Amino acid sequence: MLPLDGVRVLAVEQYGAGPWGTQYLADIGAEVIKIENPKDGGDMGRGVGPFFIDDDSTNTSASLFFQSINRNKRSLTLDLSSAEGQAIFHDLVKTADAVTCNLRGDVPQKLGLTYETLGSLNPKIVCSFLTAYGRSGSRATWPGYDYLMQAEAGYFSLTGEPDTPPTRFGLSIVDLMTGLAMAYATVSAILAARTTGTGRNVDTNLFDLALTNVSYPATWYLNTGHVQGREPRSGHPSLTPCAQYKTKDGWIFIMCNKEKFWPILCEMIGHSEWGDDPRFLRFKDRLENRALIQDMLDEALSARTTDEWLDHFAGQVPAAPIYDVQQAMDNPFVTENGKIQDLIHQNGTPFRVLDCPFDMGEPTPNRPGPELGEDTDDLLTELGYDTKRIAQLRNKGTV
Repeated sequence: MLPLDGVRVLAVEQYGAGPWGTQYLADIGAEVIKIENPKDGGDMGRGVGPFFIDDDSTNTSASLFFQSINRNKRSLTLDLSSAEGQAIFHDLVKTADAVTCNLRGDVPQKLGLTYETLGSLNPKIVCSFLTAYGRSGSRATWPGYDYLMQAEAGYFSLTGEPDTPPTRFGLSIVDLMTGLAMAYATVSAILAARTTGTGRNVDTNLFDLALTNVSYPATWYLNTGHVQGREPRSGHPSLTPCAQYKTKDGWIFIMCNKEKFWPILCEMIGHSEWGDDPRFLRFKDRLENRALIQDMLDEALSARTTDEWLDHFAGQVPAAPIYDVQQAMDNPFVTENGKIQDLIHQNGTPFRVLDCPFDMGEPTPNRPGPELGEDTDDLLTELGYDTKRIAQLRNKGTV
């Protein structure tokens, strides 16, 4: 058994952050049911390109973007704006542990997705919301996306080289981390509900997550007034050497983030005398001489290729190559750890995605993201709806 076997989650979700979070739940055993509007093509992520399995952009689950964040889920088409759709949803709520939602902040209340509405149907239900700026306050009705949060929370001022235009983080890291935060909070609330018999509303939002991630630079400013900016070579603001350095054929990133690693590095690059040099004895000393150390390391490391240095350091000095996406995916260490998962699309075409980062002692389930409404009939049958009623609901556009 996976840890969340027996947990049912109703996911009223779209696009990125919400589906990413519920995929974590599905990967460790939860039954995640995507609730999708039959009138607008369901989750907008289904149409996100430019890459599709077999180049078929008409297939509702062929988007490789969609498949990256929706595996191991089921799909139920349901019009939540209709009375009949609400009645079906309420029947499902009685069978579920949680409802997750990443709609705009003012929408969950309008659709009756909060604990104040659903708790009367199922006192243990957890209602978990992922919004842009929260469900209350001056920005509750604002749409919001990852890059906007990065811009406002200071990420652009911390990313890239000094004296260059403001730069965003290369991934949608706010979406990804907020999704994970939602998953964590949802499971925690389910645990509490199973213990106490009472569910609750659980809220997280993109802005708060982005702000919280600023972490120690924020604490530095709040307590000393220090405004951290960008460092040369993507370096650490206070630890040296911790940056990228030149090699014979490119770059290597070295992180001597404990005092013990500096003399080891000096010994291994043939300059043991640097380890005892009073200019470089402690982090504070090395920070004052950062530019000099950069020049010295560039010259010394240029004697060998990046791969040669990695073989030479062999875990004694914390170091890594600087790869592009292709090199990162083709890295033998990724294959060694089995972190690329093989799936089979509903049309029979094999494709690959990255596995989840957890090891639960058994393989991650490997069902592809569902076709739009793939499980509608089965789920309604489970609720006791007969074939005639399901057909009537479909004819009305309710499902």
